[in-house]
Amino acid sequence: MRDVVVVGAGHNALVAACYLARAGLDVEVVERRDVVGGAVSTVERFPGFHMDVGSSAHIMVRHTGIVEDLDLAAAGLVYQDLDPWGFAPFGDEAIVFWVDLDAACASIEAVCGGKDAAAYHRFASDWADRNERVFEAFQAPPTGANLGRHLWNVGRATGLGGLELSRQFLTSADALLDEHFDDERLKTALAWMGAQSGPPTHEVATADLVGWNTLMHRRPPGHPVGGSGMLSVALARRFTALGGTLRLGDACARIVSRNGRASGVVTASGEHIRAATVVAGCHVLTTFELLGWDALPPAFAQRARRAIRVGNGIGMVVRLATSDLPHYPGAVGGAEWRAIQLIAPSRTFLRKAHGDFNAGLPPERPAVLAMTFSAFDDTIAPPGKHNVTVWGQWHPYELSNGEHWDAIAQREGDKLVAAVDAAAPGFADAVEQVHVQTPLELERELGLRRGNVMHVEMALDQMFAWRPLPELAGYRTPVRGLYLTGASTHPGGGVFGASGRSAAAVVLADRRRAQRWWTGP
Repeated sequence: MRDVVVVGAGHNALVAACYLARAGLDVEVVERRDVVGGAVSTVERFPGFHMDVGSSAHIMVRHTGIVEDLDLAAAGLVYQDLDPWGFAPFGDEAIVFWVDLDAACASIEAVCGGKDAAAYHRFASDWADRNERVFEAFQAPPTGANLGRHLWNVGRATGLGGLELSRQFLTSADALLDEHFDDERLKTALAWMGAQSGPPTHEVATADLVGWNTLMHRRPPGHPVGGSGMLSVALARRFTALGGTLRLGDACARIVSRNGRASGVVTASGEHIRAATVVAGCHVLTTFELLGWDALPPAFAQRARRAIRVGNGIGMVVRLATSDLPHYPGAVGGAEWRAIQLIAPSRTFLRKAHGDFNAGLPPERPAVLAMTFSAFDDTIAPPGKHNVTVWGQWHPYELSNGEHWDAIAQREGDKLVAAVDAAAPGFADAVEQVHVQTPLELERELGLRRGNVMHVEMALDQMFAWRPLPELAGYRTPVRGLYLTGASTHPGGGVFGASGRSAAAVVLADRRRAQRWWTGP
């Protein structure tokens, strides 16, 4: 009998497994795919082209200390800094967000003028300080004590009162940008980067989605040599080195419970793995389906089914094998290829794309991000070729016009390529092979329900101590011994790892508490 069985080998699940194994527990991870990482994995789509399956740029995990604490460098993980972290082309000009704040402000001044450059310097310094505190709150379970300790007095260094500070956090990101800046191009670039969590920046309580980005002036995003999945590969290596057992290609078919307590899993191959604790790294609703809704308290089961909002997808992506990189008229000597390329001409353009999404339609003109990491990582494409990722946001999973994603995948993928070509004329001619991942395909391949890469919507009422429901925010479930981790839980989606570490801490704390109860004082 194992101490712990972990369902799924996503990066959060692997982080949890590493910390549990390091504490001396007997841990087994079961994963349906033949590769680790879930949405943080890399596969060979075309000969010689090692393409990411989900995420590509790693931002949050680099601030957590997990990489260093688990010594993933010794397990083969090598990060290449993205500096600049952002490149926003506007015709013959471009705003370049260098990691160095002064250099970024110099670029802003050249395009937008000195007033906006000075305003950005103040804004970035202020909101980075605020988000250092917010980020600390993301590093532990979202208890009232933890949130209060880290979030109390956030922003007080500005001299503003609590009501004004709370207003700023609860306003829309667009309103915040309008308060600080004049040039629409700067506001567009910041809004488009801020929207990557899912909600559009005209919605209430999205201000910090823009403020959060300022942390990248303190530590840049990174690209793992070999692709995004090398983070997960390094975690798997560390896990097995700690004595853990990794089972690939054999999915969890059922989470077993008895008398209100989890007791292990049954795999697709029919093996019953008995364990005192089950940690589920899959989607929260998938977890309850594997358990069986009847195993949950009826009132809770009904509430979970109705109240946890998955949403209607977020976006889609194309993975391109090309003969060349995009050449932007406002290029900065090749540094732009190291950056996340923010391709959206205006906030009005973003709102129109989101309007199509709200109507259940593929965007007529999608806003996109382009990533060109083969420009400096020669392990992910053959010599003389390139590996380009283009992410398009706000593509609905469920279409209202009667179309089906399998029928329109190529058409919508072509739109993403055309969006890059509009900013970098001639790029489309360099595209040789295309792999399209529609919202439906993201669900099929990665188990991302309704194509939502964040598992459940990243709206304010499904964040912090409300994610995915208040009853589940502490990583525990109503079934004893069954715990949650992954993007469904605090602090949410993206390449983070904090959920895995926090879930492991909760499991270990509960085990210590149980041992004290059995042995007495």
